[in-house]
Amino acid sequence: MNLAALSATWAPRLLSVLRIMSGLLFLEHGTQKLFGFPARMGGGAAPELLSLPGIAGCLELVGGTLIVLGLFTRPVAFLLSGQMAVAYFLAHAPKSPFPALNGGDAAILFCFVFLYFAAAGAGPWSLDAQRRGRI
Repeated sequence: MNLAALSATWAPRLLSVLRIMSGLLFLEHGTQKLFGFPARMGGGAAPELLSLPGIAGCLELVGGTLIVLGLFTRPVAFLLSGQMAVAYFLAHAPKSPFPALNGGDAAILFCFVFLYFAAAGAGPWSLDAQRRGRI
């Protein structure tokens, strides 16, 4: 099998793997904010649901779950990409101009990975593909 055929076979599947893993990691941020699991360093109570951290936690929990499932991937990913851009500029950028110092490197990475999903879709291992009869 040549490299082009191997790439054509595995690239769509690896898009699905990237989506699933990104969604699971993102979902964990939501469970941490809303339920304290896994436990936050320094503890702290869950935020009020109608506060910015509470809304962010809800978006992370629900959005992360939809990303994992590959359901409504393009619009959800676009929304989450915007959430991560806002999170970076509100919570991280004021601390330092350097993402490695301000703790915002994950927010930047999530922002662009979700932007990629908004353009590329969910991949073949998704509910979106199943709804369209592609599996």
